[in-house]
Amino acid sequence: MRKGEATRERILDVAEASVLAKGFAATSIEEVIAEAGITKSGFFYHFRDKNELAHELLRRYIAEDHRILDELFGRAAELSDDPLQAFLIGLKMLAELMADLPGGHPGCMIASICYQERLFDRRVVDLNREAIESVNSRIRSHLEAIAAAGPPREPVDIAVMAEMLSCIIDGGIIMAKVTGDPHRLVRQILAYRTFVKMQFAGPSAAGVSPRSRGVAAE
Repeated sequence: MRKGEATRERILDVAEASVLAKGFAATSIEEVIAEAGITKSGFFYHFRDKNELAHELLRRYIAEDHRILDELFGRAAELSDDPLQAFLIGLKMLAELMADLPGGHPGCMIASICYQERLFDRRVVDLNREAIESVNSRIRSHLEAIAAAGPPREPVDIAVMAEMLSCIIDGGIIMAKVTGDPHRLVRQILAYRTFVKMQFAGPSAAGVSPRSRGVAAE
């Protein structure tokens, strides 16, 4: 990595830690400059203003979020050809990843911007909303594949079911921080996993197994 790229990443690392700890409004450019060990002109060489910094923080966070989800559920798909079983494995891996984070999840950049979106220009706000929809779309594609193999036991909107995971993760992060219990998020992900399993595994209301041609998910 070239010196300029390393400096830019250091600025983003410092800003991200501060924003997740106390929010954008309480994070000043002067604080980031001091913590990163650079000059003011050095900061503005990389970022035009705080909006530009927010946009790049969000872009980087989204890319990492997508990488993690794609990697986890991609690995899960390699372990099972059955869509339900693969999704349940992926959720278990996600819960284990969250459990292994020292001190719990540091926070959600997407949620941080949602809470203070009036601070930012339209480009940042739109990117944030697109990020939420992109994550939901990834989860929805897995659920649609599961539903195609066998309908849920109870009527449920697959799009809403996909959104549940995003809500659970963001809500779990907040609850974990407020209560000082980092494993709350883990328990919520596992509860969602149980909900998905109950909807798609086992006999349907009509008494016919919707997954008779699949592998029972454990």
